[in-house]
Amino acid sequence: MQEVGNCKKPRVKRVFFSRIAFNSADRLQIPSRPVIVPCGRMSPPYFYLRSYDPGHGSVELDEDNSKHVLQVLRMKAKDRLQLTDGKGLVLLCELATVHKKKAQVAILNQRIEPRPSRRITIGISLLKNPGRFEWFLEKATEIGVSQIIPLVCAQTEKHFFRDSRMGAILVSAMLQSQQAWVPDLQEPTALKEVLAASKQQQRFIAHCAPGLPHLSDLINSTLDSQLILIGPEGDFTEDEIKMALEQNFTAVSLGISRLRTETAGLVAATLLNVS
Repeated sequence: MQEVGNCKKPRVKRVFFSRIAFNSADRLQIPSRPVIVPCGRMSPPYFYLRSYDPGHGSVELDEDNSKHVLQVLRMKAKDRLQLTDGKGLVLLCELATVHKKKAQVAILNQRIEPRPSRRITIGISLLKNPGRFEWFLEKATEIGVSQIIPLVCAQTEKHFFRDSRMGAILVSAMLQSQQAWVPDLQEPTALKEVLAASKQQQRFIAHCAPGLPHLSDLINSTLDSQLILIGPEGDFTEDEIKMALEQNFTAVSLGISRLRTETAGLVAATLLNVS
């Protein structure tokens, strides 16, 4: 403890949180970050691997990752890190060549992380405020959602969908949560098309009508796949709800509070994941 006057000032351990960078054209730049573990031994940080040649025993990091390794994490030769392609491949590596633009890592071993046994899909209306939708993407990825379908509903307001930017957010959240599978982000799709194409074993539509059963009471965790639909701020229309029911969707409630779209999506993702 450091004493300041008559008070003792606790030492503060500095940690670096994840970062994600975009250029003016919103093109993906690989997120470079350590992973913050709240307690216990910190595992080697995760980085994104664009491509991998199994015939080579080493990988050259790009400039962004190289700078982050050296200038932010201050890693040294022989320090370990992990690379994942977001498709299940995880490489445990050791920093071999220290260079601020093209650091080299030696591959110690590799493993394939299996897909989660349950596939959770969230169909959620796009939002007028893209920042709120991006927040949902980040949190849903950390929770472990398998697929996200941006919905275009009757009451969906003017929306923006930047595929490269949103893809980068998913990758960043995957690394932060130390996962090896990045969620499948679909193109914006009309609700009617989603209803017609859905094949999940359990299908729900959440809306604000009174008297609906709560989602948590209906989830069957023994099934392999679930889909829940979350509407826009103005909720689904009566015609949309009717169409969903005709396609064997079950209408559910997410509680007595009236939730924002992105909050409802997060609640649904959590309930489906922990059940």
